[in-house]
Amino acid sequence: MVNTSNTEPKILDTVNYPHDLKKLNKAEKIKLAEEIRELVIQTVSNTGGHLASNLGVVELTIALHSIFDAPKDKIVWDVGHQTYVHKILTGRKDKINTLRKYKGLAGFPKVSESEYDTFNTGHSSTSISAALGMARARDIRKEKYHVIAVIGDGALTGGMALEALNDAGCSNTNMIVILNDNEMSIAKNVGGISNFLTRVRTRKWYNNSNRYVKKMVLKIPKIGNGIIRLVRKVKYGIKQLIIPNMLFEDLGFKYLGPVDGNNIEDVEEILKKAKDLEGPILIHAITKKGKGYLPAEENPDKYHSTSPFEIETGKSKSAKKEDYSKVFGRKLVELAKENKEIVAITAAMKDGTGLTEFAKEFPERFFDAGIAEQHALAMAAGMARNGLTPVVSIYSSFYQRGYDQVIHDICLQNLPVIMCVDRAGVVGNDGETHQGIFDLAFFRLVPNVTIMAPKNFAELEQMLAFAVNLKKPVVIRYPRGGESNTHWENTAEIQLGKCEKIVEISAQKGQKCVTIVAIGNMVARAEEVRAKLKEKEIETEIINARFLKPLDEEAIVDSLTKTKYGITIEDETIIGGLGTAVKELIVDRGLREVTLQSFAYPDKFIEHGSVAELEKKYGLDADSICESILHSF
Repeated sequence: MVNTSNTEPKILDTVNYPHDLKKLNKAEKIKLAEEIRELVIQTVSNTGGHLASNLGVVELTIALHSIFDAPKDKIVWDVGHQTYVHKILTGRKDKINTLRKYKGLAGFPKVSESEYDTFNTGHSSTSISAALGMARARDIRKEKYHVIAVIGDGALTGGMALEALNDAGCSNTNMIVILNDNEMSIAKNVGGISNFLTRVRTRKWYNNSNRYVKKMVLKIPKIGNGIIRLVRKVKYGIKQLIIPNMLFEDLGFKYLGPVDGNNIEDVEEILKKAKDLEGPILIHAITKKGKGYLPAEENPDKYHSTSPFEIETGKSKSAKKEDYSKVFGRKLVELAKENKEIVAITAAMKDGTGLTEFAKEFPERFFDAGIAEQHALAMAAGMARNGLTPVVSIYSSFYQRGYDQVIHDICLQNLPVIMCVDRAGVVGNDGETHQGIFDLAFFRLVPNVTIMAPKNFAELEQMLAFAVNLKKPVVIRYPRGGESNTHWENTAEIQLGKCEKIVEISAQKGQKCVTIVAIGNMVARAEEVRAKLKEKEIETEIINARFLKPLDEEAIVDSLTKTKYGITIEDETIIGGLGTAVKELIVDRGLREVTLQSFAYPDKFIEHGSVAELEKKYGLDADSICESILHSF
């Protein structure tokens, strides 16, 4: 475990930018790596964030910035959660304590934050495509610099990465792909790519043996060179015997490695070789996820993304509470015991989506597709076509990656796939790439789909049971974390397309009245608003929409006709969701006397910060909503 109490003069104090690294010797860089690990552990223990992946790339990042000349040379980091070390070494060391905080450093690369961040990356498998685009732009403009993509082995399970490898390999374009192989994505890697890389790791033995044999044969008088030439003619065949299916070389890459990615000297040596070669190069670097912090080494999936924790013990600083993901997972196990046609599918996020117990209970009915959302959804469609009931659990922002499959493979065929949208709404500190504020809008555009959002845990369980029996495409979206403290005495039975009237009023002439139509966890916000408005002698009718599609039009129209003033509240973008649906309803029904205000996130990408901070900024907290309503009367 890293010593976090070292008081000796720090080399890190002298390193602010990449050019400072070029002044250090081998021993100093090794010491620097230790100090950076201390800083990363200390920082993430306070801010939360992605720990294990950053601890694994310390030496690799030091070597990259030692050999290349950023920002002239372009480094594209895949996913981007592995860039804390990169940020420390590129002028942001003194701000690292603001990591993932509101108005502080982003947890991912951000081009508006630094010239050293060449591309915004928050989703997996994009770096090779972006880097190839940069390299081709460089060549067209006749410029001179290196382009390097750093991609994890887990990201190779994403089809986009393989598409990019296929294109780059036949391009003859000068670019370098560094495969950071730690045998993990979020959880342990799965599938054929993972198995392939396991075999490729044996190449270190092959390379060492090859160099030894060549050295010995050259010593043979007169015939040594001839033997070497003969061996070169059959070299490809030998490779295929020793290293089966050398995918990268077959695609057109010059393959270098494997190299110990946690050895600065070895990585620098191989990077220097790569700089002198032409065409597409792939460097295979093997790193240890969580390196230098024992709890993260032993449980890299747990420390992939973590809340603030105690360094000494590794324990979270906040008590674990029940959350929507756990409730979903527990209920799905219960339903699967009764219904043998239920299967569960996720995309490299078994633990995060609450499916760990399902995987243990029904291993033959659980499928982790890896970081391959398109494949996961199309596979679910195939299962549904042949009589199963697939339940797919993916984070909201990652459903964007499989939108074509939602439309073409699932909904077009009206197949009974249940799409559970975890991390819906603003998730907070992970920022723009992870905020789940578009799902209501983009799912609502698709025919044949039923869209639901629960106000609490109990309603989530009801909706899941309802969806299993509906036998149609269903979306159930729910937020990260726990339910509100609001307590509802009764929860009405779920009926297709029917809302729940939580509070009804009988509007009197001259009385100030408001209809609040809310969905999901914003129903609790509606209750907060109602309590505040009551103090101002304004009566409020609350409708829990439950369904965005089909919308309970009659109930909403009846309420708005009565109160003449309504608001919608949703943790979604202002365009396309609940507010848009109710506005369209008002126009269609010709309700000219009705005034409607919509409270949602604006038409922009929402930055990082706590959920409370972002709700306050964008007027979604109870005080802001009440203030706006009062101005309308």
